[in-house]
Amino acid sequence: MDKIMRRSKQLLSNEECIEILKRGTSGVLAIEVENGYPYAVPISYVYDDNKIYFHGAGEGKKIEALRKNNMVSFCVIDKDQIVPEKFTTFFKSVIVYGKVNIVNNQSTKLNAIRTLATKYSPKETIESRDKEINSSMNALTILEMNIDYITGKQAIELVNSNIKKA
Repeated sequence: MDKIMRRSKQLLSNEECIEILKRGTSGVLAIEVENGYPYAVPISYVYDDNKIYFHGAGEGKKIEALRKNNMVSFCVIDKDQIVPEKFTTFFKSVIVYGKVNIVNNQSTKLNAIRTLATKYSPKETIESRDKEINSSMNALTILEMNIDYITGKQAIELVNSNIKKA
C-alpha cells in the first residue's frame, strides 16, 4: 500500500488521527464482498488501546465477507463544513487500514462491550450498563480491528488557518 500522501501539507499527525478516532461516534467500514465489490457499512465503534472494536450480529453480509477476507479500511469524518461561497468543503477525516477478527476471548469481549457501553451511554450507571450487557452478551458479536496503518487529512484552508494562529 502506498503510504505517501500527495498533498502532504494536509496530512494530520498520528496524534490528531487518534484524537479523531477517540471522539468520533460512527464511521464507515469497507469490506470486500462477492466478485471483488466493496461493501461499505456505517457502524458505531470505539477506539481502545490501538484497536477499534465494533459490535453486531453473529451472521450476515459483514461477517460472511470478513470470514473470506479480513482486510478492511475504516473511515471517520470529523469535520464536514460546506463553504458554498468558496466552492469547497472544510474537512477532516481519518482512514484506518487493518485486519478484523471476531473476538472469541470472553475477557476481551466483555472489556470491549463495556468500553462501547461507556462511550455511548456515559451517564448510565455501571450497574445499568452491566445489566444490559449481561442480557445481550450471548447475542453480540464483537469484532476487533488490529490497526496496520492510520492516515488523516484536512482541507488546505484549515492548514492555512492553523499557520496564521500559530
